[in-house]
Parts: sequence; C-alpha cells; structure tokens
Amino acid sequence: MSVMRGGALAGRGFGAAVKDAALAAGVALVLAVPLAGVAIDDSDASRVRVVFRFDWVAWGVGAVFLARLLLGLARLYARRRPSAWRVLLRGKWARSASARERATRPLGLALVGFAVVLPFLPFASRAFVDLATEVLIYVMLGWGLNVVVGLAGLLDLGYVAFYAVGAYSFALFARWFGLSFWEALPVSGILAAFFGIILGYPVLRLRGDYLAIVTLGFGEMVRIVLLNWAPVTGGPNGLSGIPQPNFLGLPLTAHARGGGMTFHQFFGIPFNPSQRIIYLYFIILALALLTNFFTLRLRRLPIGRAWEALREDEIACRALGIDPTKVKLSAFAIGAMFGGFAGAFFATRLGFISPESFTFQESAMILAIVVLGGMGSQLGIVIAATVLVTMPEFGRSLAEFRMLIFGAAMVGIMIWRPRGLLTWRAPTIRLGGAKAEAT
Repeated sequence: MSVMRGGALAGRGFGAAVKDAALAAGVALVLAVPLAGVAIDDSDASRVRVVFRFDWVAWGVGAVFLARLLLGLARLYARRRPSAWRVLLRGKWARSASARERATRPLGLALVGFAVVLPFLPFASRAFVDLATEVLIYVMLGWGLNVVVGLAGLLDLGYVAFYAVGAYSFALFARWFGLSFWEALPVSGILAAFFGIILGYPVLRLRGDYLAIVTLGFGEMVRIVLLNWAPVTGGPNGLSGIPQPNFLGLPLTAHARGGGMTFHQFFGIPFNPSQRIIYLYFIILALALLTNFFTLRLRRLPIGRAWEALREDEIACRALGIDPTKVKLSAFAIGAMFGGFAGAFFATRLGFISPESFTFQESAMILAIVVLGGMGSQLGIVIAATVLVTMPEFGRSLAEFRMLIFGAAMVGIMIWRPRGLLTWRAPTIRLGGAKAEAT
C-alpha cells in the first residue's frame, strides 16, 4: 500500500514538474518572439524587410523547458531523498570553515600557478593573453570594490570614478612632467584614495539606497567633468600618446627612440610584438596578486575587523568605541586606491583614454562581479570576473543578445545562488581554536 502511495505521489510530482516547465517555456515564448524571433534587416539599402527567426525561438524555449524540468526533478528527488541530496550538493563543503579553507588553499595556489604559465601554453595566442589581461583588470577592480562593499558593507555605485581618476592622473602626469608608468603608478593610487576620502566624508551618515544614489551621482559627476574640461582632459576626444611601461628602462619595441637599446636587443632574442602583451599581462597579474595579499592581510588586522563589525551593526561599533567615521573613510580610501592602480594600468595598456571608457555600465559590471562572486569571497570574485568578461567574447555570434543573456544569467544566479557563487568565507579570527563557521 505504501509503495503504491509513493508511486502516486511521485507521479503527481513528475506531472507538476512538467506543468511548471511548460509554464516557464510559455513565458519564454512570449518574451522571445519580440526580442529574438523578429528582426529588421536593413542590409539592402533599397528596401527594409522583417526577418523571422523562429528557429532561435525554438532553441531558446526548448532550453528553458529542459532546464526548468531538470530543476523540478531535482527538487522532487530532494524531497524523497534529503540525505542523498545534501551529500550530492554539499558533501564535504558542509563541514567547518577551517576544513573548507584547507580545501580551497591548494585550489588558489593552483590558479596562481596556472596564471603564471598561461602566456607560455601552446593554445595561448596573443588575443587569448590580451583577454586574460582584461579579466585580471576586472579581478583587481572587484577585489578593490570588495573592500567597500563586501567587507565594510557600503554600497558604492560610483566606483568607476576612482578608475577614471587613476587613468587620467597617469596620462596627465606623463604628459606634463614626463613621468613613466612606474613613477606615476603610486601617484595615481594616492590621488584616487584622496578622491575616495572626498566622496566618503559627505556621505558618512548615509546608508543603503541613499548611499548608492550619492555614489552613483559622484561617478556621473566625474565623468561629466572629464567630458567638459576639454583644455585639461581633452573632452570627448580623450587623451592619446600615453607612454607604455618599460622593463628596467628597456622599451619593448622594435626600435628605441634616440638609438638606445631595446628589450630584445639586450637579451639577444628576436623581436616579437607579443612580448609587450605578455609583459603587460605579468604587470596586471602582479598588481592583482598584490591587491589580494594586501586585502587579506588588512582583513586580519584591527581595521579589517572594524570593517566587518561596521557591516554587521554600526550601533554596536559605536558602543565598543569604534569610530565609524574613520572606518568608513579608510574603506573608501583603500578601495579607491586599488581602483586608481587599475586605472593607471588601463591607460598604459591602451595608450588612449576617453570619458566613454568610464560610464556607469563599468560600475555596474564591477559591482555585479562582487555580488555574483559572493561578497567578501576573493576566489568567488575571480570566478565571476572570468565568466562575465569572457562570456561576451566567446559568444560574438550572439552579440546582439549579449545583454539579454547577461541579464538572464544574473537573474538565474540570484534565484539559485542568492548569496553569490561562493557563499562562505574563512573566519577572520578564531577564539580558543574553535572551528567557527563562516558567515
């Protein structure tokens, strides 16, 4: 009797899963027909015609139906066998934070080792190394914003402003004073930190949505100033001729200006344009690793614990004698400093900057990397940056639907992983050797 009842419940559960999948496919069909099924073809200058691409719609609706059905069956299996479900999805990750930390440490070292040898692998073309360089820029920006958002709990929608300050600082100091990249790099970071203090001081009493609106306005103000202050910033035309970094005074070009010695001449190797790409890759890799090391060390210091305490309860911080003003200003300044470093590298990598490179979309992209990776999780930010940066590159055939796919991916992650890809962090401090669970 119990077997028959269980079979009936399973049958009803399967039917409900199919109905739910069919409903999701119907909604996808209604949305996909105007967005992807109909397009305007204006390739012929003599006439404009409407093109129907229902094969794309069929593939999309089928994928939604299959994904929703598999999710329903997984939930049905979880209800029938909860213990097996926990083992399947969580396994050893359900143990203590110290065990998870020991498990991920070799993974982090392996990723660093892979990043070091990546430019020399057989499949690493020039375009691939350049894409990896772009990924590392966003990883560094994500780790810098993580100080403000993930550790201190301050929602910042204008982080691209510090990115722009670092880029323009290097470009202007190189033009006015002839500073090289290595000489202007610390200046760019200091100026960006100064702007972080300027932003942080007026918004000390703001929280949540109000803080987000003010930081968003600050980012737009910086972009508009760069756009309109044409005698200094070049206005919409931007700044060009930004010098590239050299290796101990040796330029990585075919010929040196003034008849000096170049990098390939000094080492006696043939000139290859990829040498500059690889050198830029190792520069941003070193800057990103330095950012990671610095933020991890700061998190274990009293200032880092003050950031996390401020994120959890500001009133309790005041009761403990912690000054929220200094804590917030330090978070804004340090996070902005890393953004300034990344901006200086961005300027020297391209050799040209303009206000169009520092729009709100960049701030949204960096914030999405921090949120989707799991706020406070360094490894999660690496994974999120890799996915979000490389996804448009590998899907160039679907370039017109890039933002649609990007939005769908974000919605899906927020539904199934609302706390980010990696939802745990190693505890900042353990009392008495206890294995505390990470929040």
